[in-house]
Amino acid sequence: MKEKILIVDDEEGIQSSLRGILEDEGYSVKSTDTGEKALSVLKGENFDLVLLDIWLPQKNGLKVLEEIKTFDETIQVVMITGHGSVESAVKATKMGAYDFLEKPLSLEKVVLTSQNAIRQKKLEDENIQLRERVKSKYHLIGNSPSIQKLRTEINRVAPTNGRVLLYGENGTGKELIARLIHQQSQRKNNRFISIYFGAIPDDLIEFELFGRVKGTFSNSSKDKKGKLLLADGGTLFLDEIGEMSLATQAKLISIIEEQKFEPVGSSGPVSIDTRIIASTNKNLKELITKGDFKEELYYKLSVLPLVIPSLRERKEDIPFLINYFLKYFSLEYGKKQKHMSQEAMNAFINHSWPGNVSELMNVIERFVIMVPEEEINGSHLSLLVEPRESMLTSNMNEFHSLNKAREQFEREYIHKTLVTHNWNFPKAASTLNMDVNQLHQKIKSLGISFLG
Repeated sequence: MKEKILIVDDEEGIQSSLRGILEDEGYSVKSTDTGEKALSVLKGENFDLVLLDIWLPQKNGLKVLEEIKTFDETIQVVMITGHGSVESAVKATKMGAYDFLEKPLSLEKVVLTSQNAIRQKKLEDENIQLRERVKSKYHLIGNSPSIQKLRTEINRVAPTNGRVLLYGENGTGKELIARLIHQQSQRKNNRFISIYFGAIPDDLIEFELFGRVKGTFSNSSKDKKGKLLLADGGTLFLDEIGEMSLATQAKLISIIEEQKFEPVGSSGPVSIDTRIIASTNKNLKELITKGDFKEELYYKLSVLPLVIPSLRERKEDIPFLINYFLKYFSLEYGKKQKHMSQEAMNAFINHSWPGNVSELMNVIERFVIMVPEEEINGSHLSLLVEPRESMLTSNMNEFHSLNKAREQFEREYIHKTLVTHNWNFPKAASTLNMDVNQLHQKIKSLGISFLG
């Protein structure tokens, strides 16, 4: 899209020459001769830049500038001033004008100043968008009692340096909560560093966590800072600590006690000041009983335990989440914002969502991309499921026991019935000759998900 410029000057010759040179530079240009007309145009149309003469009939340029800034601070304004009015132009810059141009105008300077002003607007817009994205990404959505309770607990624990242990199923947003705690802490201006133990082999965990010194191994050509040191002064998020080896657990106990550690191959300890937030989707007390998790570490990490509710426990938040993600991904992909029919909304609310908020977010992203209409309705539910259905059918021959084959057939048959009725549970239950509660139990036991 072309950047748009509005010229406001009561001299027709200046309007004409400025319009000509700026249109030659590729801008979309409009012009007017009074402040009143300019304000009317600006309130009905977006512009990137206004070239505004200080001396205008009736309402002068300073008054017009003041009004522009009251309804849209993002518009860049460059003042045009005659000889001897530089003092007024300086006043205008203090009021928010980007710059000023003196008559007689140098067309070369007009072009350069316009380019710089529009570049500045783009930078400011990008900064605003970045701040909004950061804000929107890391906040809790919903008003259910469980989320209100969690929000209160976060506000209490965040300002402290106490270690936090987050419990929650996969997809409930444990890292999001950890980042929220960090952002509301006294460490918010320092780093938030995370390490996911489920994705790193045991023999590499210590390198990732503690770092290593150059030359420790034949392929280590330079020092590598560990996550602990990177998070010094900030927050270290230990994601899924139930996957941590016993040897690493023992070292972590010592680090928590002494606030120091030794990088692999180092000849001396490194002191740190790092707040630890850990998370797990496992029952750590069961792991302790089995000998797979050290009880001492459990108590050291669980100073401030927080439980993150599953989506099944806060179904009343699903419509809020859906509307938020519809808006978020519509903006992300530059599409007109979609909305969801009540029929589709009911299907979403009644789904079991085994992947919790992460699954819901991914499904909404798919809908925004794939559905061409503005309204998402029942017909779209089956449309997105069909490719998965054919894959399920092709896999039937892979099962070698009668029970497995029966389970697969039952899963597929129930799923197809749900799709046929656009995820209307009472209708599907009637077709299957069972009540709705039995149907929900079957969906859960068979692991039937919304998209297959």
